Amino acid sequence: MKTAALPLAPAAATSPLVYIKLVFVTLFWGGTFIAGRIVAHALPVMTAAALRFAVASALLLLVAWQREGGLPRLSRQQVLATAVLGLTGIFLYNLCFFGALGRMPAGRAALFIALNPIVTALAAALLLRERLTAVKWAGIALAFGGAAIVITRGDPVAALRDISQSVGLGELLMVCAISSWAAYTLVGRSALKGLSPIAATTYASLWGLLFLTIGAARDFATVEWSAIGWQVWTGLCYLGAFGTVLGFVWYYEGVKAIGASRTAVFNNLVPVFGISLAALLLGEQVLASMIAGGVLVAAGVTLTNR
Repeated sequence: MKTAALPLAPAAATSPLVYIKLVFVTLFWGGTFIAGRIVAHALPVMTAAALRFAVASALLLLVAWQREGGLPRLSRQQVLATAVLGLTGIFLYNLCFFGALGRMPAGRAALFIALNPIVTALAAALLLRERLTAVKWAGIALAFGGAAIVITRGDPVAALRDISQSVGLGELLMVCAISSWAAYTLVGRSALKGLSPIAATTYASLWGLLFLTIGAARDFATVEWSAIGWQVWTGLCYLGAFGTVLGFVWYYEGVKAIGASRTAVFNNLVPVFGISLAALLLGEQVLASMIAGGVLVAAGVTLTNR
């Protein structure tokens, strides 16, 4: 899972290892769609999300202690801000993420995630009055055009006649997921000054875990834990350790080394890895409309991030 916090200044010298790590980060995040689909078919949505962040929160606490000597005390404003982060980026996002993956192919869901920067840019323009240049508007239009190709499976005219052929509950949940992530990102920009990315993300994860645990309490008693296979447990550990913690740490190493904008461009690789891994591991079909639409979305995101 990607995390939002304040960008750090680029370093003077950049090791090639930084770029290698960023490629692996996008590989990890692409893999979350495969692991998420496996988990979503075996566990209730709330339970799956709670277990993911039980793993992630424990590891984030260790990282915070090792790198920063623990977590700082929060002001009243920061308590509220981190609670909102936990509600939007952890609780709501993961409900929609697992809910969508239980209803649609992993590769298709990964392409929706590519719209995250676009939706965030639009929300920032509307809510925070951030200025969008002509190039950024062109990038947004290009990305949404690519998304329309993906969503309608290359036939937008037919979708206009019968939208139910292209947009189901899974697609609507993915739209809700990227919307909740946009809210998470904007709150992280405006309300978390004075917190490091590690501290902000750890507090958000702890809040999210609390909300998810309360929501999943009823499901815990009904799950047949003895019937859960090793693939599901492996998927949960992968989502918590690689998809959340290691991906987060390496991503912000990239932000520190080469800047936020250059690091963000690597996110275009996430749907590439998501589609490839879904085809390789889950046997999902790769449609021509997915490739064409994905290329347009990636181009649009690149223009918007310039």
